[in-house]
Amino acid sequence: MGNRKKVTRYFFWGVAGIFLIMALAGGALALYQDKIIRLFVAEANQHIKTKIAVEKIEVTWWEQFPQVAIRLQNVEVTEAVPGSTAPLAKLKNVYATFYPWDLLGSSYRIREIHLEDGEVHARILANGKVNYRFFQSADTVQSETMQFHLQHIVLKHVHVTYQDAPRRQVYDVHARALRAALEMEGSVLQLEASGNTRIKNIRIGLNEFLNGKEVTLASRLSIHTERQTITLQPSEVQIGKAVYQLGGQIAYRQKTQVNLTVNGKNTQVQSLLALLPARYSNQFGQYQSDGDVYFKGKVKGEVSSQKNPFLDFEFGARDASFYHPGSREKVEGVTLVGRFTNGAQRNSQTSRLEVRQIQGRLRGKPFSGEVIYQNFVNPDLHLNVNAQLDVASVLGLFPGKHLEKGSGQAQVRFAFTGNLRTFRANPVSPAIKARGEATLRQVSLQFRQHPILFKGFNGTLLLKKNDVAVSKVKGKIGDSDLLVNGYFKNALAWLFFKGQKLRIEADVASRFLNVNQILAASAEMGSSATAAPGEKGGSGAYAFNMPAQLELDLNTSVQRLTFRRFRGRQLSGRIQLKDKVLTTPGMAMQGVGGRFRVAGRMDARSPLIKVTSTAHLENINVDSLFYVFEDFGQTFIMQRHLRGELTAQITSDTYLDHRLRPRTDLVRAEVKTTLRNGQLINFAPMQKLSLFVKRGELANLRFSEMKNNFYIKNRIVYIPEMEIKSNTSRLSTITVSGTHTFDQLMDYRVRIPLKSQRRDKDERFGVIATSSANNPNLFLTIKGKEGNFKVAYDQQRVRQKVAADLKREKKVVKDILRGKKKEEEKRVKPSAEYFEF
Repeated sequence: MGNRKKVTRYFFWGVAGIFLIMALAGGALALYQDKIIRLFVAEANQHIKTKIAVEKIEVTWWEQFPQVAIRLQNVEVTEAVPGSTAPLAKLKNVYATFYPWDLLGSSYRIREIHLEDGEVHARILANGKVNYRFFQSADTVQSETMQFHLQHIVLKHVHVTYQDAPRRQVYDVHARALRAALEMEGSVLQLEASGNTRIKNIRIGLNEFLNGKEVTLASRLSIHTERQTITLQPSEVQIGKAVYQLGGQIAYRQKTQVNLTVNGKNTQVQSLLALLPARYSNQFGQYQSDGDVYFKGKVKGEVSSQKNPFLDFEFGARDASFYHPGSREKVEGVTLVGRFTNGAQRNSQTSRLEVRQIQGRLRGKPFSGEVIYQNFVNPDLHLNVNAQLDVASVLGLFPGKHLEKGSGQAQVRFAFTGNLRTFRANPVSPAIKARGEATLRQVSLQFRQHPILFKGFNGTLLLKKNDVAVSKVKGKIGDSDLLVNGYFKNALAWLFFKGQKLRIEADVASRFLNVNQILAASAEMGSSATAAPGEKGGSGAYAFNMPAQLELDLNTSVQRLTFRRFRGRQLSGRIQLKDKVLTTPGMAMQGVGGRFRVAGRMDARSPLIKVTSTAHLENINVDSLFYVFEDFGQTFIMQRHLRGELTAQITSDTYLDHRLRPRTDLVRAEVKTTLRNGQLINFAPMQKLSLFVKRGELANLRFSEMKNNFYIKNRIVYIPEMEIKSNTSRLSTITVSGTHTFDQLMDYRVRIPLKSQRRDKDERFGVIATSSANNPNLFLTIKGKEGNFKVAYDQQRVRQKVAADLKREKKVVKDILRGKKKEEEKRVKPSAEYFEF
């Protein structure tokens, strides 16, 4: 109990003492604050040779407790470049601290500098000068009462950028909490730094490194001011999960010379990937490893805007495993030996990357190879790969951008040796050596952009130089099956380089082809490029996309095909594609009871696809034709109205957009048709003639043959006058002409010769003049739209006929009067080709 009372008493005395010291310190600060600030400004002005703007200076004892701090608020330091007003630094707070007992002796030693909440922009100009040398030795004797004896520099939430214009380098770092301890031993400055930062970006030339990486630093170094050298004692830098041990020396007397060593500690695959440019490290950065992965190297030589140091790094793996955390697949038993050096000239031209003795297993299937990449400016590549691959395992470990899943087996051998720039410029150069073979066994692939499955592909691909020979490659694309034999010309260059052409010369055979699926897949794959804003695809949306880099020369043979309602058989012919122009000298096919032949071209070089073609139709069932083409988008005359065999030649120019929708205003066509054994069944305009002809005869109007040439222009079908010989008692021959627009607006003229064997009074027409040689004609018009048309007398045609007959009869009379006709021809017969109602 007595001891507890003593402890309690000592505790209260301690607290009281602390409050007393704080009170005394506060009083001292209030008494000496103006003097401290004046001494600090005077001392700082002796060392700083550039403009510094400070919003407020005050002395505080609680913000950096237990030290007393001179606080500078909203500080802006102008860069040390003559004539420049650009800031070197902007900081919300800068603290210069000293110990509280300095107040008692009136002699202040600034031991720490704290920089908080701001940004620093250091740079080396194009002329080699720097913008950050604003601190200088004092020209006069330092004040006895205020001196800089720095022991620590602290950065907290400071954004630092460093730009080296001559070397084209940019370092962008966010120092979250970085502390450097300083100790002077004679002419040697001992510095120990620790803390963590975040590297936003390091850009060297065109390459970016360590984007978004967290870095933890723990280093010790000695700066010899007289010898002008820096000795880096064993230090560690942790980048992400990779740890590097650094050591060596840097001399900076005249030229900067480095002699450093780097060793990986507890290294994994991330240790290697973290050092690669961002375009590579981002792609593979999530991969992890188990087993022995090693890394070491050295950096030696002059560092300047004109010279690079010599780099020599070794890396490798021994019985290691590599895997992706999101996949169950793992590459096991990996062994490799690698080396990177920038060569004798210490630049990109003499740089060389080697990865040799590569061996491993993926799902128990072995692979091996080696790669050598040298001269990074004008690269030479040597690559050799031999692998047995399980497609599902490969896609599980290395997910493809366009591939969702796959299955099957592939045996791959590939070798390449040559200069990549030469290869791009001249893929068939004899300096390029390439060979290989791939054997597919039940390979299936599912692409992300459309649902069609490429299924069960078997066959062999042989690579020789730049071309791939395809031998008996067969499989299914959706419901369609394919068998391909031929050549893929320039395939290797097309695979590796953008803008290269691919030419396919092949025989393509199919037992069944589903055109609906193929066009729908093309629509999905090209939707981003062809769809209008707000437009959505669907099962009925098609597209025709022809890459400019693709050339085709195909001999096709298809036993059966389907497109919407159409069913075709025995399609054969040649298809050629070059510069986005598709041509066929002749394609033949059977369907809808007859045979089709077509020759033409599709030119897709413009936003509108121009189709120029000549098609021949032989003995096509016209009702089936209307059915499979869905009555051609109209309801006036439909599949149920027609029977007969159609033979036609269609010469046309048609324009389509890339979703195969026609521009009907630009269609031009000539259609030569012959329709045999025809029937017109329950056709509404004919039914309206029941006033003149028995309805039963009109319900099934038969005709043996009909011929005409139709013309299409400006969305109008022009129908020249044609005779239709029918089976009805009164409508033995019907003459039709007129126009029919794409908006289903009709303007037909019909002439109907009416048979009569006696002069009689007809209750419907009145008195009709009859003759064995001449029969009366009924002139009608059919005008209006599909569901709202009108059959009427053609008064204009009657007047024209009367005028023509009168003119002819007048001429006959004149000839008689002039004696140009025999006596038996002088009698003038009245015309019976028209009549009045």
